[in-house]
Amino acid sequence: MANPRLRGWRKWAKKDWAIAAVGFTIILFALTLLFDSRNPTSSSSSTFNLPSNHLIPLTLLHKAKATGALCLDGSLPGYHFQKGFGSGSNNWLLHIEGGGWCNSIETCEIRKRTTLGSSKYMDPLIPFDGILSHQSSQNPDFYNWNIVKMRYCDGASLAGHPESEFKNGTKLFFRGQLIWEAIMSELLSLGLSMAKQALLTGCSAGGLATLIHCDDFRAHLPKDATVKCLADAGFFLDEPDILGNRTMSNFYHDVVQLQGVAKSLHKKCITEMEPSKCIFPQQIIKHIRTPLFIVNPAYDFWQIQHVLVPAGSDPDGYWRRCRLSIQKCDSTQIENLQGFRSSLLKALSKLQHDNEGGMFINSCFVHCQTWMAETWHSSNSPRINNKTIAESVGDWYFNRKVTKEIDCPYPCNPTCYHMDFTQPS
Repeated sequence: MANPRLRGWRKWAKKDWAIAAVGFTIILFALTLLFDSRNPTSSSSSTFNLPSNHLIPLTLLHKAKATGALCLDGSLPGYHFQKGFGSGSNNWLLHIEGGGWCNSIETCEIRKRTTLGSSKYMDPLIPFDGILSHQSSQNPDFYNWNIVKMRYCDGASLAGHPESEFKNGTKLFFRGQLIWEAIMSELLSLGLSMAKQALLTGCSAGGLATLIHCDDFRAHLPKDATVKCLADAGFFLDEPDILGNRTMSNFYHDVVQLQGVAKSLHKKCITEMEPSKCIFPQQIIKHIRTPLFIVNPAYDFWQIQHVLVPAGSDPDGYWRRCRLSIQKCDSTQIENLQGFRSSLLKALSKLQHDNEGGMFINSCFVHCQTWMAETWHSSNSPRINNKTIAESVGDWYFNRKVTKEIDCPYPCNPTCYHMDFTQPS
C-alpha cells in the first residue's frame, strides 16, 4: 500500500554516506510530519491518556561533562523523558535514536554540525509517537510506562571510545560508550534501578546500539525484573552489493577503526574474527543472553540503497528507479531483492530457534516502523496474520503468545507501506 502523503520526499539516497546520515534525520522528521498519527477513539473511556499533542522537553546531561561523555562536537548529550503513571509507574522503556554513522574525519566533521553530532542543533521539544506514545489507543501495552528517548550524537551507535581520538588538533569527540554509561547512570538514579519491567529499543543505528548494549542494560537492573530488548530496522546485513563489493563491511570497518568500537563489542567475537565483523547483528545475536525481538522489513529501503545497491555500484543507472521504489523494479531486480530477503532470514536463523526470541519480518519497502503510530499500531498499520507490530511485540514481551511473524515475499502483503522516492516534490 503506497502512502500518497509521502510523495514529497526527495531522492536523498543518491548522496554519499555522510549526507545520507544527515538525510536520515530529515527523513525521520519528514515521517513524523507526513504520517497521520491521529488516534482512533480509545475503547475505554476511563483510560487515562496524555494529550496527543504533548511535547517532551530535551534534558541535557550536565553531569556528563565531568565524565567526558560528550557529543561529536563536545556538546552535552541529552534525552527526553516522560514519567510513567498508574500500573506503569515502575516500568521503563528506553528508545535509542537512529541516524547512520560517520566513518572518517570528513564525515564526522559534517555530522558534528547536525542534530546527529551536537545537542546544539537538537529540537528542545519533540512528540512521542508509536512505541513512545502515552496514548493507550496508539501504544496499548507500554503507554503508561516511564518512556525515554536517548538522543544519538556520537556517530558510532553509542560505542565509540576516546582513546581513538586524534591528538593533532582535530576537535572530534568519540565518546559514545561514555554517553551510554552516563545516561544510564542518570536514569538509574531517577528510578530505573527499581524497575519491575524494562524494554530497551532503538531504530536503525539505534537498533544496532540496542543490540550492542542489550546485555549491559540487563546487568544494571534488578535480577527479578523482566528485561528484554527490541531492535527496529537495525539488523544490517554483511552482504556484497550488486557488483560483488563488500561495501557495508568496508564501511563498518572504517567506523570501528576510527572510533575504537571494538572495545564495546563482545570479547569472544573479536578474538575469533576481524573486530569489524563483530558489529554486524548476525554476530552480535550469537552472544546476547537477554530475550530479544527483531522488527525488520525484508526489503529495508536503507539497506537496498546502501548495502545492496549503494551509490556508485550502478553506473549505467539500471537500478536507479528500483532502488528508490520497489514498485518500479522489474522481474530480474525483484529476484535480486528476494535473494536479499533470503539472506536476512538466514542471518536470523538462530533467533528463529530461540524460545525467548521474537520477530516481525514484513515484506514492506520501509525502514524503522516502531516509533510512528501509522506503522506501530493503527487501523492502517502493516499486519502479519492480522496482527500489528505493537500487538506482536506485546504478545512476546508479556509471554502471551510465541511471536515469530515472517511475512510472505513481496508483493503479497496489501497492508504494507512502500516508500516511493521517485515521486516529485
